[in-house]
Amino acid sequence: MRPEDFRSGEAAATPKQLRVGFVLARSFTLSAFALFVDTLRLASDEFDRSGRVLADWQVLGSTRHLIASSCGVQVAPTSDFVDPSRFDYIVVVGGLLTVERPVDLETIMFLKRASSQGVPLIGLCTGTFILADVGLMASHQTCVSWLHAKAYKERFPDLPVRSDRLFNLDRRRGSCAGGSSAADMAALLVRRYISREAERNALEVLQIEKARSPGDVQPRRPLHENYDDDRVRAVMITMEQNMEDGISIPALASSVGLSRRQLERVFLEKAGMSPAQAYKRVRMERAKVLLAHSKLPMIEIALDVGFENASHFARAFKRIFGATPSQVRATSGRAH
Repeated sequence: MRPEDFRSGEAAATPKQLRVGFVLARSFTLSAFALFVDTLRLASDEFDRSGRVLADWQVLGSTRHLIASSCGVQVAPTSDFVDPSRFDYIVVVGGLLTVERPVDLETIMFLKRASSQGVPLIGLCTGTFILADVGLMASHQTCVSWLHAKAYKERFPDLPVRSDRLFNLDRRRGSCAGGSSAADMAALLVRRYISREAERNALEVLQIEKARSPGDVQPRRPLHENYDDDRVRAVMITMEQNMEDGISIPALASSVGLSRRQLERVFLEKAGMSPAQAYKRVRMERAKVLLAHSKLPMIEIALDVGFENASHFARAFKRIFGATPSQVRATSGRAH
């Protein structure tokens, strides 16, 4: 049995091995690779025995030289570039965008050969940049982290991209924002190709309560990313880092070399609101994420974003979003 165009049906009663080849870019993101491959490992066997029963994986490379991740940890390829058709998926794990040549020419030729043979290609983290650079994302929609969306649009203005989802499956291309969503994407492939039981086994050992779907949204981008003025951005970053205890407006102004009155003028001109209003907005955006993606009690969320009690928090939240925290949480639960 072979997956066709990321087929959506359930797995057959007697599944064959799910075979995945990994291509690691120079300065690749270790967490994305580790979460993806560990989901395969735990789904492949029972009781964390790590046997390659239902899945197999190889780290492919043009040489056996160690490949350094962005955090400095190195990984050794376990296989040369063999026939791509041996694998059900080829996963390209990207990393730092500042690396000029993330993969070598032989790697590029291998990816093109895999594409010509109809092997589905997945770009993990910034792996989609590598695929797009060599013309393998044409006519396919790409999902990237909000952090990299602007860079993708600038580099590939003719290619469709979105940063509102965790991952995307588009015919014979997959793309993933990276981070913990790598486990979600791997879990979906395990469920489709092996079984729901294998997926559940992997997630339980990884301490993941439930895999998220391609329809789940990325956690909201930091509010400071919406503004171009360096002083506004710097102050809002400080706000984001000081939600629970808070920091005074005069202290925020001083941190960027302005008086309180000057900071007020800058915020009204560049952000369309006062620093105090911006601070409240930052807190409420954080609260909205916690409501959607955690089961924390309301009082804990209120305290986390700087409110003394849940009732005051609920009133402030409703003034900004037009719905109560309970309503937002209930809506998010139905979406999942």
